[in-house]
Amino acid sequence: MAEHLMRAGLASRLGEQADRFLVESAGTWGHTGSPMEPYAHSILDRHGVDGRDFRARELIAEHIAGADLVLGATREHRAAAVVLQPRAASRTFTLREFARLVTAVDPAALPTGDVVERARALVSAAAAKRGLVPPDRPRDDDLDDPYNAPESSFAVCGNLVARTLAGPLDLFAGVRAG
Repeated sequence: MAEHLMRAGLASRLGEQADRFLVESAGTWGHTGSPMEPYAHSILDRHGVDGRDFRARELIAEHIAGADLVLGATREHRAAAVVLQPRAASRTFTLREFARLVTAVDPAALPTGDVVERARALVSAAAAKRGLVPPDRPRDDDLDDPYNAPESSFAVCGNLVARTLAGPLDLFAGVRAG
């Protein structure tokens, strides 16, 4: 769900500029080639997002090597990505961790011209905030995986992902929160 919600969020904020961002997802275990769970489709539909093109794939080092930002659902996912590509540690976060860290970034310090340059600067600025803006509890940086759970769990997760993405996406786009 997060991949599709991120794409939709970029498109709504950046229009055609959103095409400059490659947003992909991969899992840390199993299910390669599987479609999205029906409940996940239902939740995306509620957000006005089409997820029919989704097929699961396994995370490999090559996915991470060229990425400007790697977001995992949990600290375990973040660690798995860093094990695969240690040089990506400074640009690898959990989604909730990244959202928390960017709240401490001064938007005025980010470049205002190119959206990709701005996004890269935001990732670097978030990495610099590590250790300075801790979560109340480490577990707060994790998303609960709704896999094989009831639809209500997917709804909670989808809504949390959408809310969590809002701040970083606004900063990518240069939109001031208000």
